[in-house]
Amino acid sequence: MNRDVSHSPPLSGSDLKRYQEMGVLFPIPVLSLEEQRRFRSAIDEFVALSDTSAKPANVGQCHLNFEFAYDLSTHQRIIDAVEQIIGPNILVHSSTIFSKRPGRSFVSWHQDSVYWHLSEPRLVSAWIALSESTVENGCMRVQSGSHLRQRKHAEIRHEDNMLGTGSTVKGGPDEASTVNVVLRAGEMSLHHANLLHGSDPNRSNHNRIGFAVRYLAPDVQQGREHHEVILARGHDRYQHFQHLKNPPVYSVRDGMQLHIAFSSSLNKRDLDRQGPRVTSNEISLYTD
Repeated sequence: MNRDVSHSPPLSGSDLKRYQEMGVLFPIPVLSLEEQRRFRSAIDEFVALSDTSAKPANVGQCHLNFEFAYDLSTHQRIIDAVEQIIGPNILVHSSTIFSKRPGRSFVSWHQDSVYWHLSEPRLVSAWIALSESTVENGCMRVQSGSHLRQRKHAEIRHEDNMLGTGSTVKGGPDEASTVNVVLRAGEMSLHHANLLHGSDPNRSNHNRIGFAVRYLAPDVQQGREHHEVILARGHDRYQHFQHLKNPPVYSVRDGMQLHIAFSSSLNKRDLDRQGPRVTSNEISLYTD
């Protein structure tokens, strides 16, 4: 796992209280300048190769196939913060590269937990900025406090929606409680599995680059099929998911064809098939 040179303290009590109340916490510094350059360079290379040799669907689950994405997903400073929210046992559940170019691309307003059918919402998403993420270039927007209940969604697919499922909350967000998650490169936000969020198009002249990672407590069950996960910290006594056997060692260029084949295989698997759906009678917050 990556070791960050920073020895700053973990999230404060006031930080955790704010997360409990809002469902989101930002900005949180996580990457040194050297790390920013390394991970940004890798994603820029991935995007450049994707233009000629990959499909948009391949932006997911890079942490399973590329060394840089594995290292970023298991970065100690990120995991330290996540541990204070979901506890000491942590799985890397999924990841997505977001490279939003100037234009019409957007992310529909949605709650992450709706798609996966989690038994309880002990999943936290880290959105790691590798460029500035601003209102102008389409930063993530959230509805503060919306994590306290699940909302009904519909799958509305649109060619400009960066969310492949098209999951869209019915009725839209409450604009009065909407917050712009503005980040500098090297900072991250953390948000709750039930937090309503989305993003607007990039109106600037430069790409907005981010890497999103979702972290899950191992005792949580999921009502949909899933790919392999990574044990980032602690233990998994429950084994609800298959684990990745070995960390990936491939560079972007060397691993691209493997990743394309993996993504194709993943798309052919019936990951949308629902197993016995597990539901929670009460949506609540978990901080220990």
